[in-house]
Amino acid sequence: MSETPTFGRYAEIPYDKMTPEQKAGYDAMMEARGRLPGPTKIWVHNPKLAKVAGPFGAHFQPGGYSLSEREREIAVCVITSHWRAAYPTAAHERIAKKAGLPDAKVDAILCGLPTSFDDAREQIVYEMAIALSNGRWIPRGLHDRAVETLGHVSITDVITLMGHYTSVSMTLAFYDVPDGATGMAR
Repeated sequence: MSETPTFGRYAEIPYDKMTPEQKAGYDAMMEARGRLPGPTKIWVHNPKLAKVAGPFGAHFQPGGYSLSEREREIAVCVITSHWRAAYPTAAHERIAKKAGLPDAKVDAILCGLPTSFDDAREQIVYEMAIALSNGRWIPRGLHDRAVETLGHVSITDVITLMGHYTSVSMTLAFYDVPDGATGMAR
């Protein structure tokens, strides 16, 4: 690859060097997100993906979904640390602590150590995230507790949030994007 990497191993494309299709994907991403964070810096290379990933990712911005910020960060920290992706794991460690999750609980999640939560919703989100990230069968008891505690809207938000952050993590891990990488100014 002849380009010089700007974001981990990825060489970002300056806007004026993008194809018309890539510019349309970039514009769609900016319209949906208002900025180009993390993996979206890479996803704009694929204009069809950028047009759908922007609105999908925007669903998981504060106020756009059914989870509290603490619940969101429990699921995100479980899945990003599962994939050992430095950039999103470190970013969400900071966000989780800022959202009020106790440092020791965040640290346990990131290390793969067991922890628990006094809040019933947070506990169910944690149990779901651990079971799903470990590729485990969801037992009837967890399913029933999740339906009773979270309801189907929040359950699907947890599941799709984890799927989204699996894509985030794998993209950033593949391109070896380190914690704190900034990439090109946009």
